[in-house]
Amino acid sequence: MERNKEIYKVTIVGAVVNTVLLLFKFVAGIVGHSAAMVADAVHSLSDFVTDVIVLVFVRISSKPKDKSHDYGHGKYETLAMTIIGLALFAVSIGIIYNGVVKITAWWNGHHLESPGMLALWAALLSVVMKEAVFRYSMVKARQLNSQAVKANAWHHRSDALSSIGTSVGIGSAIFLGEKWTVLDPVASVIVGVFIVKVSFQLLRNGIGDLMEQSLPDELEAEMLQIAGSVSGVTQPHDLRTRRIGNHYAIELHILVDGDMSLREAHDKASEVEELLRHHYGTDTHVVVHVEPI
Repeated sequence: MERNKEIYKVTIVGAVVNTVLLLFKFVAGIVGHSAAMVADAVHSLSDFVTDVIVLVFVRISSKPKDKSHDYGHGKYETLAMTIIGLALFAVSIGIIYNGVVKITAWWNGHHLESPGMLALWAALLSVVMKEAVFRYSMVKARQLNSQAVKANAWHHRSDALSSIGTSVGIGSAIFLGEKWTVLDPVASVIVGVFIVKVSFQLLRNGIGDLMEQSLPDELEAEMLQIAGSVSGVTQPHDLRTRRIGNHYAIELHILVDGDMSLREAHDKASEVEELLRHHYGTDTHVVVHVEPI
């Protein structure tokens, strides 16, 4: 319960920052005639939406296991990360499309209005605030071992980096003269491409976990080493792993002396389970199958 309170706190802090920046960016983009700033504002809107998604899905994922969910509800947190990735991808496509339309219009001889200083100040403010929220969220994500908070943190970082690109584009369009106003939509396209990359990373991890993707090889090798460190246990094998939300599920076979009593064999299996839970968390799902040598 304490973990959920901390996740809510982190998410609400991000939501407040997103709301302030969202309103300021839209005003600055419209008043300052900046396509890049409007694109940045849309990105902030997607941040606000994903904050809401995190609040809803983390609450669901914290529910204990029940009759219809024997392994708990942890996958809902992974689903939240996947939805965030999809939201980012949709936002990036819209930003790239709008930027290309502006660039095409400029190429065909249409005049693009130079952005105003208000748009530049909004972009610079966004860089500072979003980077601060990213660092705060990443510290909390590691402490809480939360996929959703980590994904949301990267959403904040992508917004900070997009604002850097926006600042460069707007600043160049302002200070280099009328011939370079196209740099404003060019900046928005570059920002969109970067967000596509971030969204693919989130989708790859989220979909991989939802499709029961195994844990990394180095992590599995470590698990086999831990199991094999128990006295009387040899050749841990047939390891199967996956992630359930922010917890691991581990299943493996071990070999013990064939003349060992059933109670002794059971105690060896229990010792392996406790070691793995001690190393990876008390909520780790562990199943150990015992075989005679």
